[in-house]
Amino acid sequence: MEFRYLGNSGLKISEITYGNWLTHASQVENDVATQCVRAALDAGISTFDTADAYANTAAEQVLGDALKGERRESLEIFTKVYWPTGPRGHNDVGLSRKHILESIDGSLQRLGTDYVDLYQAHRYDSETPLEETMQAFADVVRQGKALYIGVSEWNADQIRAGHELAVKHGVQLISNQPQYSMLWRVIEQEVVPTSKQHGLGQIVWSPVAQGVLTGKYKPGAELPAGSRATDDKGGASTIKRFLTDEVLTGVAKLEPIAADLGLSMAQLAIAWVLQNDNVSSAIIGASRPEQVADNVKAAGVRLPAEVMTAIDDALGDLAETDPAKTVSPDERPA
Repeated sequence: MEFRYLGNSGLKISEITYGNWLTHASQVENDVATQCVRAALDAGISTFDTADAYANTAAEQVLGDALKGERRESLEIFTKVYWPTGPRGHNDVGLSRKHILESIDGSLQRLGTDYVDLYQAHRYDSETPLEETMQAFADVVRQGKALYIGVSEWNADQIRAGHELAVKHGVQLISNQPQYSMLWRVIEQEVVPTSKQHGLGQIVWSPVAQGVLTGKYKPGAELPAGSRATDDKGGASTIKRFLTDEVLTGVAKLEPIAADLGLSMAQLAIAWVLQNDNVSSAIIGASRPEQVADNVKAAGVRLPAEVMTAIDDALGDLAETDPAKTVSPDERPA
């Protein structure tokens, strides 16, 4: 495993982060989830990402239980706040001071820790004044409940405004957590340059495009049984946009590129996002321990310029690049 600084902070995190969205307390049983976490630790992963909304708080509990007994100082534990949780009451959502200060306490209890290394705004809240949100995050840091703060899926203007208010309150935004892959490149034009300017690093999710870039889905073929594309708990809806014959045909052209490098398709996809120097870490999920062992081999891989060009040529204009696609909800979900 190799390690990178998170943004302009002094915090080092593993190039591969283990995340438990759509898996823990949902797609996989708790004992398998624990096996996956153990596999991540065995592979040298020190950074773990979750959120209070994953499986309506249950995913945090599963992760906390799986990490029990580990030396806390050797781990970087990240979580997030925004989406509805609990009974979904009128204040159980968003980035109000009330929801943030109550949510951090719940997350710490479930994770079994006194603090998280990074507390993230899971989306931008257009219904709460940004000043209120950033003041609350700053208070969480001063209370010692989080060491750093970050955001997820904020656009360039939102990052710029958040940075300004964070500085005003004596803290710093150090990260953004966006979707990023060979097929989803919307952060490159605006978010990445803005993040570099203000000292944020990217912790990217879905580097294998929900599994499409692993090559398991073939044009014209039936969806593999038990795959994310057949999961009715959320997986199928998130992967749907990539399951066109045109995209799958383009992805198939990556197979000889990966083979020539001695990499699996997943390793190639993860290594590709890590070539972006503003990416601090790529988040992987897993439903089996062996998936973790395979994916971590992308850490430290350096892709030559001619390989990056070959990938662009294979995918052509299939990748989504429109920066306007980085959009937080216009209103809080009910």
